[in-house]
Amino acid sequence: MTTESLFMTGALTFAGVGCIVDVRTRRIPNKVTYLGMMIAIAGRFALQGWHGLESAILGGLIGGGAFLLLFLIHAMGAGDVKLIAAVGCFAGPERSIEIVLASAIAGGIFAIIYSLWQGRLRTVLANAGTLIKFHATAGAQIHPSLNLSNPQAARMPYGIAIAAGVVYSVLAFYRRGGV
Repeated sequence: MTTESLFMTGALTFAGVGCIVDVRTRRIPNKVTYLGMMIAIAGRFALQGWHGLESAILGGLIGGGAFLLLFLIHAMGAGDVKLIAAVGCFAGPERSIEIVLASAIAGGIFAIIYSLWQGRLRTVLANAGTLIKFHATAGAQIHPSLNLSNPQAARMPYGIAIAAGVVYSVLAFYRRGGV
């Protein structure tokens, strides 16, 4: 097993744990996310030196930074942001971009399936249109009612989408010859 295979296994492991905990509790605890970040950063530094440390930090910043805006406008929980940052620390910068994009696509697909399952697809699509209009005019601000602070807001365990993004990236990694 190569070093990168080891790190992709770590990303998959922590994404899987985060996903399971998120589905069961609707939260991703710090002990999962911070442990993942620490193991990834220490592991990359121990096995790859300063280049590994840089790779872990950049991967985490890309992963977490991409979803930070969604957290700031109350569209995503902090646990989701920290989970994708931890996964990014394992994956490194190049694969973090791939994981973020794959997670976003999986999240959109999952949101449609989840809203269909809850019988709320029409409401969710109307709310999405409202949010697009709001953010187009108001910028990156918290919508007064369509945000996670609203107790009636639909909440889906986004850890599933993050895990799906990591699975996609792992499969792509091996398809490209990563061993």
